[in-house]
Amino acid sequence: MKTYLMTLFVTGDSPRSERALHNLIELCDKAMPGNYSLNIIDVLEQPNLAEEEKIFATPTLIKRTPSPTRRIIGDLSDYNKVLLGLGVTNYE
Repeated sequence: MKTYLMTLFVTGDSPRSERALHNLIELCDKAMPGNYSLNIIDVLEQPNLAEEEKIFATPTLIKRTPSPTRRIIGDLSDYNKVLLGLGVTNYE
């Protein structure tokens, strides 16, 4: 089974950031339980990391592994698009 290493960039505890985090955790717990690692970066607290990754909008999810690296921007509410973006093919 693949392990998904992801970073979610958010802006504080805004409703959009909270919704994206909730949606992502719910999706990951269903589609890849125990096979993901999620790092959350608040761009207000760590702007240098956002600059290094060229984050221009939040929330932004970066899937680092498995390859290829992918970026998904938004509240991650469209589970089918998020799964497609993550490359998850074994979930119904």
